[in-house]
Amino acid sequence: MTTASFTSGPSAARTDAELIGSNKRFYDALWSEAKLFAPERFNTWPLVSELAAQTSRRLEVAPGLRPRLPLADTQFVDLSRPALAELGRSGARVANAMIGALPFRDASFDFVCAFDILEHVVDDEGALGELARVAEPGARLLLSVPLHPEAWTPFDDFVGHYRRYEPEAIRDLLSRHGFAIERSAVYGMQPKSSKLLDLGQYFLTHHRARAMWWYNRVFMPLGVRFQKPLVFTEGFQPAPGVDEVLLVCRKAPL
Repeated sequence: MTTASFTSGPSAARTDAELIGSNKRFYDALWSEAKLFAPERFNTWPLVSELAAQTSRRLEVAPGLRPRLPLADTQFVDLSRPALAELGRSGARVANAMIGALPFRDASFDFVCAFDILEHVVDDEGALGELARVAEPGARLLLSVPLHPEAWTPFDDFVGHYRRYEPEAIRDLLSRHGFAIERSAVYGMQPKSSKLLDLGQYFLTHHRARAMWWYNRVFMPLGVRFQKPLVFTEGFQPAPGVDEVLLVCRKAPL
């Protein structure tokens, strides 16, 4: 991992094994009790539909129960077996693996999606290297990342983040692995209220059954319903105060 992408967040003290174990425990418990939300319900669907129509071999890494690519004819990879089981029951093609060791041949896919995952791994160079390896020349990559180490909050620790990126760091990381950013948009469903986040963390920790009832039946449906449409700009020049972005990238052709 390069110094440029490093964050001073508290999770940076964790080892790779500790972070993997912590993330697996948190998300196994979450996905064991959460409901699957179809890709069509997210504000990414217009973009995904556009790109899916131009591609035929799709991969989504670490979707949990919030997949963005179509369930049919997409290969999904996740570390969480409860998530994979539910995706499989819904007709998806699934594999149990980590982003740093994808079980596919080089240049297997022309559309790769990795939402909310690079910030969870210690070796982001290796992780992005794997995405680049399995993407064919000219393939599209959808990637979301949180920005600005100084924006670190207890929520980052709670959900198992290892880092936030400076804009130049994520741009350089992508460039080193052959990806150019074509367009970008402000992204994320995290509530802006720190008090609401603190309350959610408290109930998930101390009153999990009640918290999951509200999460599945109230907060997640409302969050999806009131998502704002994504507004894309050419390239990547995030405005002040933007703390998470969605990047549409393309791997360099031969």
